[in-house]
Amino acid sequence: MSMEPLKAERRFESLQGLCSVAQQTREELIKAEHLSKHFPIKGTFGRTMRVIKAVDDVSLSVFRSETLAVVGESGSGKTTLGRCLMQMEPETAGQVWYSGVNITALPERERLQYHRNMQVVYQDPFSSLNPHRSALEQVLEPLQVLNPAGANGENEQRAVEVLAMVGITGSDIHRYPRNFSGGQRQRIGIARAVSVRPEFIFCDEPVSSLDLSVQAQVLRLLSELQVELGLTYLFVSHDLSVVRDISTRSAVMHNGRVLELGPTDEVFAAPRHPYTKALLAAIPIADPKLARERHAKQQQIAPYDGQGDRGELVEETPGHWVAGV
Repeated sequence: MSMEPLKAERRFESLQGLCSVAQQTREELIKAEHLSKHFPIKGTFGRTMRVIKAVDDVSLSVFRSETLAVVGESGSGKTTLGRCLMQMEPETAGQVWYSGVNITALPERERLQYHRNMQVVYQDPFSSLNPHRSALEQVLEPLQVLNPAGANGENEQRAVEVLAMVGITGSDIHRYPRNFSGGQRQRIGIARAVSVRPEFIFCDEPVSSLDLSVQAQVLRLLSELQVELGLTYLFVSHDLSVVRDISTRSAVMHNGRVLELGPTDEVFAAPRHPYTKALLAAIPIADPKLARERHAKQQQIAPYDGQGDRGELVEETPGHWVAGV
């Protein structure tokens, strides 16, 4: 496999090809059916005072080789949904299917074989790394856990290879997290995730703590790895400009429920749900004149009060689902 970055034209053509294949085959890699995750709030003497519905009756599919973005404001349930799909959080109700297998019904020991195929890139590139391990050791650890019998330096060779893929080479592989910048740390986290050759990666706001220029570099790296390795992403973010650049489809969440789901271009160009319209209207505009015009139009629209969150998703156009309001 070539270690050189793909040229922009080739990268975008290849990425569009993968997206096209994903849309044509519609092969489900992960599917959630009526998935819920509730957190009880305890009061005096351990009594349940109220229940926070972080994820509330969500059904959706992630197709092979696509990037499904999950967007929404803080506390909408985006990260909890990803953790439930990964089985990092036990669900309160519902099912998660992986390649046609109901993994929520499997005993924990049998579920382990699916964990190798599902990896995570965390939001904070510093706290997600062990400060006492070098870059090489960070990437080598999951390989040793999943392939303890790796012979003739097979695991170390793989670790060096994936570090080179993300731009960490030479003596840098023996440096510690404190010696790297935020973007370099996130590259190590990405290398650790892809080292075990997964099919699915949950990207939990992977660029939110990085500078804009570094964000672009990390997003480019994720796109290149998706093309070269055939990866499928669940990309959680509150940054709509990032979502528009990297995702194939987008799911908009509010109060634990999916209110709109469809192709990213269509969701951004013609949003159907009032909450989606409110999110898109919050994107800053550099042109003061256009900003004033949009603000004037917003004043004529009643603010979204969340009363329509209980509506079921209805397919208004092919592949574009909207909750009834």
